[in-house]
Order: sequence, then C-alpha cells, then structure tokens
Amino acid sequence: MLPQFYIDYLKTYLPSSELLTLQILVWLLQVHRQVRIERLASSFPYPIKCESRRKKIQRFLTLPRLSLPLLWFPLIKKIIASQYKKGDRLIITIDRTQWKNNNISMVSVIWKKRALPIYWLLLSKKGSSNFYEQVGTIRPILKLLKDYNLVVIGDREYRSTAFALWLTKKKIDFVLRLNKNTKIRSRYKKYQSLDSLDIRPGDKVKYDEVLVTENNQKTRFNVVVYWRRKYKNKQLPNPWYLLTNLDNKEEVIKIFASRGGIEAMFRDCKSGGYNLEGSQANAQRLTNLILLIAIAYTASCLVGLKIRNTGLTEYINRLKIEGKNRPRHSYFWTGLYGTTWVLSMDICWEWVEKLMLTALNKLPFYQRGLTAMKHIQCIV
Repeated sequence: MLPQFYIDYLKTYLPSSELLTLQILVWLLQVHRQVRIERLASSFPYPIKCESRRKKIQRFLTLPRLSLPLLWFPLIKKIIASQYKKGDRLIITIDRTQWKNNNISMVSVIWKKRALPIYWLLLSKKGSSNFYEQVGTIRPILKLLKDYNLVVIGDREYRSTAFALWLTKKKIDFVLRLNKNTKIRSRYKKYQSLDSLDIRPGDKVKYDEVLVTENNQKTRFNVVVYWRRKYKNKQLPNPWYLLTNLDNKEEVIKIFASRGGIEAMFRDCKSGGYNLEGSQANAQRLTNLILLIAIAYTASCLVGLKIRNTGLTEYINRLKIEGKNRPRHSYFWTGLYGTTWVLSMDICWEWVEKLMLTALNKLPFYQRGLTAMKHIQCIV
C-alpha cells in the first residue's frame, strides 16, 4: 500500500500491468517481510501455477524500466521535497554493507534518526570500496540534490584524503571518521598519530588546518576529536577522530552522531525487517529487489509519520520503552504495523465481529478503536 503521490508518479512511468505487479510485490514485502523470490512467488496472488508466478517475478525484476536514475531518482526527489525545503541542510551518509557474496555501497539521507535510501551500487568484489567506487556512488547524488545544502558523512572506510579533497573541490561539506593510527601535523610541529594525543573521556578538541597523513603534503583540513563520557557503565574504547572542512566542533560531532540512522536502516532492511540477506538473486535482480525495498521502506516511514501525527499510535504499538523518554518504535515500524493491522482487520473482519459480540460490555472501547482504524485507513 503506497502513498497516493507514489502511485500518481509511477502511473506516468510504468505501464498498467507493471505498476500493478510492483504494487502487489510491495504489498507482499510489507506483509511477509521476505525478499526471496521463491517466497514472493508462493504468496503472489495471481491465478497461475507457482513456477509461472516465480518466472513472472524474475522477468519483472529484469525490466529495463526499473532503472534507478529514470524511475527511482525522480521519486526519491519528490519524497525529500515533501520533507525538506530547498536550501535546507541534508546529511548524506555513505556506507557499505556486505553479506555472503553481496557487497553494496549505499548513499542515504538522514531522516528523523533513520536514513532513507537514495542510491546503491553493487560492488563486484568483497571488502572495502576504493576511491573510484566511492566517487561513483556519491557523484549521481550531488546533481540530484543540488538544491540543498549537503553534508557528506562516512565511517573509517571513507577516510581517504583523496575523497575529502574531491568533496572539497565539489564545494561539499563533509565529516569523515579517521583511523586512530592516522598521522596529523599542525603548523610548525612534527607528525604525530591520533592515538598519541592526550584525549580523555568527555574531551572535545579541534585541530585547525592540519596536514593529514604524511602522503598529503599540501591540503589542510580540520580534525575534531571527541571521546564520549561513560554512559550507563559503557565506555567507548576509542574517541572519534573526525576529518572535516567545517569549523564548529559541536556541529561536527552532532552531524556525525546522526550516522546511526543508516545502521538502523540496514537493520530494518535485513534481519530486523525485510530479510534482505535471505535473497539469492543475481546482481540485476538484487538491485531491483533493493529498489522494491526502498519504495516499501520509504512508504512505511511516511505512513508512520502521519500516524504519529494523528495521535493514534497507541492503537498500533506500545508507545514508550519503560524507563525511557522516547518512542518504543520508529516511524518505519509504526507505518509497517499500521498497514498490517488494517489489512488484518479487512481479512479477518467476520471473526473480529463475532469476537466483539462475546464482550458487549467493551463496546464503547471497540467503537473508539474502529473510529481510529477508519482514520488510519485513510492514511495507509
């Protein structure tokens, strides 16, 4: 079940049969949270043989029209425009995830402690990406989101000064995490490794215009070092060493701290949600399966936001974690649970009606719940 503006856009790009197939597959992802083609085929509600359903899905996943630049880029641009104004700062995170033989480099935008996928690239190797692969992943995004003020963040895999210099030439702000054995040199001083600096838990230190690594003798960057204090008897083993072209150290730390959003998104897309790691599809089909997940995931996030704004979240899930002043579930899970709750009611209505008749003393509560469901149905 997709927001109306998704459908309005997809209608202009996909023929009717392909749009209907996409909607059914997204619906199956939301309900069953499985991306294995075999599993999707077994549940695909089409009156043909199971093997024929499997081949139909396989053919769909190789359609040339399922192109990220042609189909997904305009849609994600509309999604971002619905959440941000032109000129707003967008925190763009680049990261890589790997399972079995699948190695994916992904760019996402941080959104409300989660991340929304923008672009992904399947790497034809195992292990870390190199400079050219990193540039190939981030380059299409700079043009797509040129109307916004971008800040690129990346973990230690993206620490190269070459990548930082490339972003600088593109006039893009960045915060990239360095390894602790990286060497820096302040003016009129010798090189020293970051782990030799006198930093203690709670410290926030900024080193202005330093040379980073002995191989780069020309370009100077800022380096912010932050070691979080012990929290709930947990202490990070090392500080954050952050390479940046921003000047405010508090701002740099806050921006990099938001990187947890992409880790949460990866959990939602893998074993915590859609079970992406269960896929055995080839590269082309896997790329398009991720496209289906991106459509389903962003739709659930936006639906969850609308449900939260109605004040009816208590009908969808438990509100808060005991002892903590924050929601128990993210917008993604609120949207996903809200969708499945409404669908379950539609399918099981006869049973539900009979069940309510067994406890007529609770009829006022049922009536309030049914009213809430009507509001949520209008959203999903």
